[in-house]
Amino acid sequence: MVILALVLPAWAGITFVGLVRARRGDELPRPRPRPRPRRSPAKKATWVAVLAFLAGGALHLYGLSYMPFLQPEDACWFNAGYMAVPDSSSALPVSLVCAGEEIVPWWVNPGLLVLAVTAVAATLASIVLAVRGARRAAAVRRGA
Repeated sequence: MVILALVLPAWAGITFVGLVRARRGDELPRPRPRPRPRRSPAKKATWVAVLAFLAGGALHLYGLSYMPFLQPEDACWFNAGYMAVPDSSSALPVSLVCAGEEIVPWWVNPGLLVLAVTAVAATLASIVLAVRGARRAAAVRRGA
């Protein structure tokens, strides 16, 4: 009984596919791909803003990995190679000074600035472009 329940439907399916292929020239019908809707400039600017925010957050976390947390002398030990309490540390701008030497790489703070400016500019651009697009769509609907 189990053989009939499994083999009979499989045989019927294989036979049906063979008949369809014979009728259509050895090719199964393919569904037509739907065209992708074009991204509006507002969506592109939004994606740029989101990526800049994420990259800025990741860069800031990287810079904060140099900071002393529970035991300040360990920050100089792990990052500079000698046991001392840091002279100063700051989260923004990211800075850790051990014995007069800056430990955080020089490119962290300029990178944060560039990504912050990019994120804010892209956010403002996406808002302006979305409002313009909505006004244009409303004008088209009115027939102007």
